[in-house]
Amino acid sequence: MFALLAALTAVPSPSATVDDDLVTPGPWGFAIIAVLAVVVILLVWDMMRRIRRGRVRADIRDELDAEQAASTDGDDDPTPSQ
Repeated sequence: MFALLAALTAVPSPSATVDDDLVTPGPWGFAIIAVLAVVVILLVWDMMRRIRRGRVRADIRDELDAEQAASTDGDDDPTPSQ
């Protein structure tokens, strides 16, 4: 009975209701994604440059602090000589 009922019911065939050309991103979508990719690459490049510059400045600051600490440790007389 169930097999007969299943055989008698019509199976709808899928029909395309949306035009495939209207759904694709097209040239504008490509252009926007390309511009976004370039912007992201430039931002990452700038960020890496700033991080590198900050590390160099920190290293120089540490070296200057170490030199200053070494020069004050060797000086026993706190009053400057004239």
